[in-house]
Amino acid sequence: MNKALTTEDIKKGIGKYVGKKIVVKANKGRKKIVTRTGLLEATYPSIFIVKYGIDDEVISRVSYSYSDILTSNVQIKLIRD
Repeated sequence: MNKALTTEDIKKGIGKYVGKKIVVKANKGRKKIVTRTGLLEATYPSIFIVKYGIDDEVISRVSYSYSDILTSNVQIKLIRD
């Protein structure tokens, strides 16, 4: 029997990739899906921060909750160099 994922499992998994480039696919509702590439900047107990920008110039920072991943509203994928 498969063990169900928890937000704690997701937080531990994401924590390994702080400072790495990721692709974030977010469901914004009403059939709006946004796909962007950014840098996983930091993780906190309830949220994680993704920095979007061009090279060193920060355009925006967006926070997502671990429950967004659990409910499939947000999907992340690591970019391997």
